[in-house]
Amino acid sequence: MTKHEASNPRWGSRIGAVLLFTLCAAIVGQVSSRVVASRQLEAATHELALTPVNVTRPTVGTPSSQFALPATVQPYMATTIYARTNGYLQKWYADIGTHVRKGQLLATIASPEIDSQLDAAQATLRQVEASLKLAQITAGRYANLSHTDAVAQQEVDQTAQNLRGQQATLQAAQAEVRRLQQLKGFEKVYAPFDGIITSRKVDVGNLINAGGSAQGVELFQLSQIWTLRVFVSVPENYAAAAKGESAANVGFAQYPGQSFPGTIVRNAQSIDPATRTLLVEVDVPNKDGRLLPGSYANVHFNLHQNQPSYILPANTLLFRAEGRQVAIVKNGQVIELRTVTVGTDFGSTVQIISGLNGSEDVVLNPPDSLLQGQHVQVVAARKY
Repeated sequence: MTKHEASNPRWGSRIGAVLLFTLCAAIVGQVSSRVVASRQLEAATHELALTPVNVTRPTVGTPSSQFALPATVQPYMATTIYARTNGYLQKWYADIGTHVRKGQLLATIASPEIDSQLDAAQATLRQVEASLKLAQITAGRYANLSHTDAVAQQEVDQTAQNLRGQQATLQAAQAEVRRLQQLKGFEKVYAPFDGIITSRKVDVGNLINAGGSAQGVELFQLSQIWTLRVFVSVPENYAAAAKGESAANVGFAQYPGQSFPGTIVRNAQSIDPATRTLLVEVDVPNKDGRLLPGSYANVHFNLHQNQPSYILPANTLLFRAEGRQVAIVKNGQVIELRTVTVGTDFGSTVQIISGLNGSEDVVLNPPDSLLQGQHVQVVAARKY
């Protein structure tokens, strides 16, 4: 710099302006870098504050659903046989496991009191018949004499009334004899239908009381097992599909790996309000008697559903006061809690019959703290 430039004031002002500009640029650059860093920190903090979630999409359920339900196996007909007369068991003719035919003699009961009462009633009947015959003769004679004025009309009326009384007494005596004859007939116990004796509760010499009351003694249990009734409770959402003549397969614990064909023959036509299920009867042929009533069984259905359904993992459900819900991610980050209706629970998966359209991103293992409208970060989407 020359002596002339140094003494020039314009040159000094230029140097000052350059220094001032340089200083301002440094300050602006520093502030700008701090703002960018602050925004980056804020974005990172906001991202870290979002709840990370995994999502899945529901799969379409098949119109025909196959599932198995526990069932109760009962004989087609079953009855407990009681005595209709008092006495002692004289002899039994059928033990457990015996195949019997309708009308076959099962046991005889000795009833000496009934026998004695029947003998007395028959003797009384003979006396009444003799008295009636005498009353008929007397009434006839008085009726003939009434035309000759040999007897008073009052005596004629008395003999006619006596005849009617003897006739009524005869009817009562005959009814008593018939009653005791019926009781004597109950000394022989017969099978009411074809079947198998599944229980014998008495032995020779046991005291037998008539009737099925608390004092009555159960003699036999008889079951008809050529066809078995299998009763199963079907979930409400399949009630419309559980119609008569539909096929079903029944599995029994004593025959693992085997299934026996059955047919839905009827249902209760009413949903149980306690379990929300429909009681359905499946008849299973059992001509060879292999299957036993009282067995543990599973009924395998293949029922067609009228309404569309979707399948979700069981760990997508939230159980809250509003009912069963799922958390859906809207617009990639906003939570919507939606109430759904669950059909069949398959264990690891559940059937959703209302509340979804199949295009939603559903949160897996949603935390209980998840709220409506909350922002989340989708980590990964999984397929099931």
